[in-house]
Amino acid sequence: MIEWPAPEVAAKLILARHSELDGDHYGCLTDAAEALEAKYPLAATLALRAMIDFALDKTRAKRYPHAARHPQTCAELARRIGDFKGHTDHDTYIATLKAKHGRKSGFWNA
Repeated sequence: MIEWPAPEVAAKLILARHSELDGDHYGCLTDAAEALEAKYPLAATLALRAMIDFALDKTRAKRYPHAARHPQTCAELARRIGDFKGHTDHDTYIATLKAKHGRKSGFWNA
């Protein structure tokens, strides 16, 4: 477990550099998402999406059961996000995932 003494700084960093997040670092990103979800739901969502995207884009089937839980968390967080600040909203993100990775039943049926 990683301690997050300044969650607002972590949230700003994730929002500013989300494209650089490495979804392979699931331990760190899971801890970050959990630490941020209460006050910074968009930053938490971007951390979760990094792990989803990594698992699907890299076809890491062993991670599908774990990554498959993240869209539900993202859906819950989306209800509290008033402004996605230029990031894709949840429904569009899921639709894009299905269009791109719809045949990966190990993920969708997990």
